[in-house]
Order: sequence, then structure tokens, then C-alpha cells
Amino acid sequence: METKDMMMTSMSTMDKGENGGEKCKEREEVEGQEEEAQQENGRLVLADGLGDRGPKSLTSGSGPQVSNGYTTTSPQSPREGSAPGTAAGAASGPTGGTGLTGPLGGLRTLVVQQTSLERPRETWSKKMDFLLSVIGYAVDLGNVWRFPYICYQNGGGAFLLPYLLMAVFGGVPLFYMELALGQFHRSGCISIWKHICPIFKGIGFAICIIALYIAFYYNTIMAWALYYLLSSFRPTLPWTTCTNSWNTANCNRYLSSDHNVSWSNSSTSPAEEFYTRHVLQVHLSPGLHQLGSISWQLALCLLFIFTIVYFSIWKGVKTSGKVVWVTATFPYLVLLVLLIRGATLPGAWRGVVFYLKPDWEKLLSTTVWIDAAAQIFFSLGPGFGVLLAFASYNPFHNNCYKDALVTSSVNCLTSFLSGFVIFTVLGYMAEMRKQNVDDVAKDAGPSLLFIIYAEAIANMPAATFFAIIFFLMIIMLGLDSTFAGLEGVITAMLDEFPHVLAKRREWFVLGLVCVCYLGALSTLTYGGAFVVKLFEEYATGPAVITVVLLEVIAVSWFYGTNRFCNDVQVMLGFYPGVFWRVCWVAICPCFLLFIIISFLAFPPEVKLFHYHYPSWTIVLGYCIGVSSFICVPAYMVFHLLNAKGPFKQRLLKSITPQPSNDNHRDLFVTNAI
Repeated sequence: METKDMMMTSMSTMDKGENGGEKCKEREEVEGQEEEAQQENGRLVLADGLGDRGPKSLTSGSGPQVSNGYTTTSPQSPREGSAPGTAAGAASGPTGGTGLTGPLGGLRTLVVQQTSLERPRETWSKKMDFLLSVIGYAVDLGNVWRFPYICYQNGGGAFLLPYLLMAVFGGVPLFYMELALGQFHRSGCISIWKHICPIFKGIGFAICIIALYIAFYYNTIMAWALYYLLSSFRPTLPWTTCTNSWNTANCNRYLSSDHNVSWSNSSTSPAEEFYTRHVLQVHLSPGLHQLGSISWQLALCLLFIFTIVYFSIWKGVKTSGKVVWVTATFPYLVLLVLLIRGATLPGAWRGVVFYLKPDWEKLLSTTVWIDAAAQIFFSLGPGFGVLLAFASYNPFHNNCYKDALVTSSVNCLTSFLSGFVIFTVLGYMAEMRKQNVDDVAKDAGPSLLFIIYAEAIANMPAATFFAIIFFLMIIMLGLDSTFAGLEGVITAMLDEFPHVLAKRREWFVLGLVCVCYLGALSTLTYGGAFVVKLFEEYATGPAVITVVLLEVIAVSWFYGTNRFCNDVQVMLGFYPGVFWRVCWVAICPCFLLFIIISFLAFPPEVKLFHYHYPSWTIVLGYCIGVSSFICVPAYMVFHLLNAKGPFKQRLLKSITPQPSNDNHRDLFVTNAI
């Protein structure tokens, strides 16, 4: 990294009469240049009376010493000016002129502050850009389809108790920790580890690979939603009739006006057949061993999605921060409209009762607590590198503590609100079919949106309008998360390889988007839905939880909770309380270990439609997951082999944080004459 090296000089001056006018003139010129010089990266500070104390006296002043070399009374941002009350001058222009303060002719010591000459780090245009980006990232499709299903499956209202406990003691502390780390070190998920614990740098590479796997399948769901959106611009929605070319003899058009039609267990709705036989075309694929051809319609839809993604993030947070004003707020407007509409439907109360009726006996089941822990973890999304990246673009003294509480609260409340939106409609469907709510709500995941909810919308007045805004909402919920996930990778790579990529961001983003599109082609085949399910269950979940467990251990046990809390105090002006410290040291690692052990002890039964995943596909899923996590031990071995000295010295160096030019101002003191 290019730095500005300044020659350190000491001067002994004599206060002679013939030189007095020249000295005053020189001082006036320097003072006139002070405002301009404050913008220079390198600074010269004159400290009177420091000549006999040496360099160590600079760091032993008032206030506790923290990990980045600042004292609490010194300027705390790498890009801020001198603190009030500090005698400061500046290096101005290429000649390196110095401003000298203090009595003329006295003993003076010149302090050189050496900082980076790299381009200033990009920052958010407004605080709301950051908040909306984080909210848009945390509030995704899982809030709409997963939380309501998990809630009613695990005791309704009783599920809220373990959910809130897991949020308070596990999810929010992890969320807060990542925002603070990113904001303090101002680095992506790869380069940040040299400032925390260098041997764990493989965590950053693992996070990037996991983000790529997610991009391979997550955007395909938006392509499905786009296909539905384009199909909605018709007077009659195509998933309301059984007379289409893709329909079968079992298709049963069962709307509220069809009183003469009876519903049987073998019946399929037109919405289900539209989704499975027309959009996905899974009937043309027998399973993962034979995926079939690529659907060109879905390929074009996905290409359009990635085009939007590229032009939203290619310039950085300055552009994506503006896009989220639409993509993060529009879903809330749609949720409110759908909630009001759903509450006015007949039978809506049945769905609400089913959603919230507590079954306290379910709390004795381990499964409920496992689901609560997994849901809050994947909902808030620590460990994906996104929070580190977003927070790294914040001002140094931004109150990330308040941001963590606000955004995590908004996320949890959105999940709760989505439950009412979904279950008022499910109650209406149960009333219409003369069935129980649990029979109607047997589908989870995308099927809940693309079959059950789509069918309910088709039976509403102004069905076309509600279909358009609903699928627009799904697309925007997904776009926010895609922006965030790819920005995490982009920030990590640009920070790790700044000389190569910093001036080629647009080309790098284009290459990344192309890789994601090519990687997603397997999900666009006739058996693509099977691939999406495999990635979702095995390829990303266990790997990212394990990565976050190592992240917490590295920060709390190797970097040190006290050092981390000192960093937070430098940024925010207050020391984190006992609750946060206990969570970071003990509760969060136990929280994550609990999820991992539960997953291994009770592996999920993977099934999609009528296809049961054979054992070899589960092994394949674990192999994909391990392919990302393997970066962690691989880098540890690589780091130790490339270090110099005896093994003990290598090990000690590998767990010792390295200072950075970006976050540290190196102080040098000359000898006073």
C-alpha cells in the first residue's frame, strides 16, 4: 500500500532581530494554508516539551490504550482532523512545508503522523441508505414464507417465546458484533482478519464461496416470480383455469363460485399445475440424476434479474443505496395492502387463530428450540460478510449499536406481520375448500407463495392488480438480499486486492454476475427445483453456521473481548455492558454449537413434491457445503507453512493482530534540540 514517507527534522532557531520579520511572515503563510493542509493524508504535529520523554510518552497519555493505537482522547477516526486542544500543523503541498507552533526559539519536537495515501473509502450518501440496505438484506423471502410456517408448526403463539429468547441472546449480539467489527476496521470479510487473528483469514474466503452458492439458487426464485409477474398482465390469470395445455385430468377449478365442484385428495388446483407443470416443468425430470433441458423462458427471466442486479451495484454503495429506497420500502406497502385485504376475507379469523393459538406443550420439544435458533440466525444473517461490508462504509463514529437494535427489531416485527398476511389468506382458503387450516397450509417454502397464495389472489376481486403487486414484492424482497450478498463479496475482494481491482470495479462486478448466472443454469433445468432445494438445505446452512462459530471464537477468545470492547468504546464513546460481553464470550458460541449439533443429530428429511432425495444426493450436498468450509483449515496450514521462524514463533505471529495503515496513525517523534 502506497504511503507517504516524511523526513523528520529538528531545527534549532535563534530569535534574532534581523530574522524576526521573516519568521513572522513564514508563520502567517503557514497559518493561511492550514485549512487546505488539513485535507492532506500526512500530518506534522508539533508537541512542545516532548523531547525528553520519547515516543512512548505519546501513547501513555490520559485515557485507556486500545487495539488500533489511539487513546480515548486522541482523534479516533483515521480520516478525522486533530482533536480539539491539540497543537497541530500540517504538511502542505509537495514541498512538505511545516506549521510550527509554540514559543519561537524554544525546544520543540516534531511529530510526524504517517497515514495511507490510498483513495478515501467510499461512504454512504445518507444514514438512511445504510439502514434501508441492512433492513432490505435482513428482510427477505424467508420472512414471508419460512417464519409463518415455522411458527404455526411449532406451537403458534408459544413459538414466539423461544424465538425472542434466541433473538436476544444469540441473533442480536452476533448482529451487533459484525456491524461493530466492520465499522471499526473498515474492511471486507477477507482483509479484516489480519487485524483480528490472521490465521482465521480462511473464514473470509469461505464466506465468499458460500455467497456464490447462494447466488446460484436464490436468484432463480426471483426468476420464477418474474415469470408469474409477466403472466399476470392478462384479464384472466393463467393459474385460474384448467383448460390450458399443461393441465391434467386431476385439475380442479375450485373457487368460491364453484359450489358444484367437490375437492378430493387426488385433486390438484390450477395454481399447483401452473407452478409445477408450466413454470418449473418438474414432471419432465425424474430427479437429480437427470435434470433435463434448460427452460429458455426462465433463462431469460434470470438474465433480466441479473441485469438489474448489475446496474444497481456496479458503482458501489452510492448507487445501491439509492435503489433500496424503492426495493426496501415497497414490500412494506404491499404487505400492508395485502393485510388489509386479507383481514376482510371470509374465514380470515380461522387462519389468525391457527397462527397464534399457543400450544405450550410444544415448548418441551427440542425441535421447537432448534427451529427458533435457526430461524433467527438465518433471518438476521450474520456470517455472510454483508454486515461487515455495509458497516465498513459508515462514518467511524456512527452509532452502530443503535443501528443493530433498530434493524434487528424491524426484521423480527416484519416476520410477525408476514404471518398475519399469510394466515388470513390461508384461513380464507380453508373456508372456501371446507377444510382445516392445517390441511391447506401443508406446503412450506416457495410452494406457499407460488401455489397457495397465488390461488387465493386469483379468487379476489381485482385479482390482476393484487397479483402484480404481490410478485413485484417478492422480486424486490429478493433483490435487496442479492445486492447485499454480492456487495459482501465485492467489498471483500476489492479490499484484499486493491491494486488489481480498485480501478476495475465495474469489470469485476460484471465478471462476478456472469459467474453467478452460469452457476445458476442448473437451477433453470426441468429438475432445477430439486437443485434449489439441495443447495438450500445442505450446501449453505451448515457451512455458514460453522463459519460464524469460528468467527465468534476468533473475535472473543483470540482477539479478546476486552480489546474488542475497547474498540467499540473508541467508536461509540461507551463500553459494552456485561450482557453483551457474556453473550460474545459464552452464549453465542453455545447458541451456534447447539444449532450445528442439532443439525447433525437430526438431519432434515429432504423431500420436494413427490421426490424423496436419495442418499447419494445428501452426500453431494454435504460435499458442496464442505467445499466452502475447507478454506478455513486449508488457509491455516498455508499460513503456518509460509511463516518464518520456529513453529512456536509462527503460531504466535499467526494469532497476533497486524496494524494497518488505514486504521492506524503511526507517530514518530524527532529529537529536540
